[in-house]
Amino acid sequence: MKFEKFHLSEDLLRNLNDNGFFRTTDIQYKAIPSILKGEDVLAIAQTGTGKTAAFAIPIINMIHTEKSSKRAIGIKCLVLVPTRELAQQIGEVFNKLSKHTKVKPFALIGGVEQDAQIQKLQDGIDILISTPGRMFDLIAQGHVDISRIETLVLDEADHMLDLGFIDDITSVKRKLTKRHQTLFFSATINPEIKKLAFSQVRSSAIRIQISPEDPVSKNITHSVMFVEMDDKRFFLAEYLRQNADGKFIIFVRTRVRAERVAKALARVEVQSLTLHGEKDQTDRAEVMKTFRKGDCKVLIATDLSARGIDIPDVTHVINYDLPEKPANYVHRIGRTGRGFNKGVAVSFCSNEEKPLLEEIQALLNKTIEVIKVSKSDYEIIASQPEHELSLQEIIEAAEASMKPRKKRK
Repeated sequence: MKFEKFHLSEDLLRNLNDNGFFRTTDIQYKAIPSILKGEDVLAIAQTGTGKTAAFAIPIINMIHTEKSSKRAIGIKCLVLVPTRELAQQIGEVFNKLSKHTKVKPFALIGGVEQDAQIQKLQDGIDILISTPGRMFDLIAQGHVDISRIETLVLDEADHMLDLGFIDDITSVKRKLTKRHQTLFFSATINPEIKKLAFSQVRSSAIRIQISPEDPVSKNITHSVMFVEMDDKRFFLAEYLRQNADGKFIIFVRTRVRAERVAKALARVEVQSLTLHGEKDQTDRAEVMKTFRKGDCKVLIATDLSARGIDIPDVTHVINYDLPEKPANYVHRIGRTGRGFNKGVAVSFCSNEEKPLLEEIQALLNKTIEVIKVSKSDYEIIASQPEHELSLQEIIEAAEASMKPRKKRK
């Protein structure tokens, strides 16, 4: 369906056309009319379905129309998200689609200086996209007022639940004095998510579920390779070499693991980037910029740091470590096969991870294809002495493990 059918403003239609939005995706077709009517929406949609635009388009149109007819004061829409990267990403979508309108969106994130953010807020904004932490900091300082919010968006709500943000969500709802519209978006559904959703939206909310019979995109091919835990780094290097034209996100379980894998790849002259929670915001932004541009085509990430990020042309997702929660498999592989593009999801499974694989297959309701490999496929790399840890690296690793972790503020 074409966007003109929704009777959107000419300025917004121009932005959509300029940014390659010509026809609606399934979630956009189903969600936009209800949002324009002011109805609450509960949407379960996998990543890569166009769900950000599904709420951004009608919100921009509603605020633009309101500001064209009367003087609107204060923040009218709050988009609450679990991670900084997702806030920035959604902010970019809002900025592109509101370019020729009267709407002023702003992405508020932690890890950067507050002064410029405070100035932007004082200048006046209509849409605030934010993580809970920095937003509550500035509410406490008197720089953010969400009492005039007319639309609340909870995006990646399942991830916010995983991160323990339920109290923050409840606190936000208490601060909204006006009757407001709530848009609840989640990539997965389970009893906990249902309970959270029904506590946030009205009983009359429009419920939308995209591809309920298949939680992952049909554009993605899945495979698993059984590799011994200690051999994964050697096989990874060989796999990257065999698929040198690809653009990869490699998921690992911990930040320490991410750095170790990056070092192992560096020894065989494979350039990579790492993304995890211990990096400060400046470093994270630089990593994302480099990877988006394609200057480096291998990104090693943890689940929390990469959740919800949208990077064009990712051809492969590699589960170097299988996720401990099956739902995270869905979120991981959603980084590839987005829109109409094809994608590849490959999992390296050790013997001890086989129970996790069974849980993933149960969630998908299908058996993942096994690609047989033997140690001979990577034993040449594994046997080379320069890939062993040096004495200095062993000492550094031991010292790092004995250091107390810094408490987060």
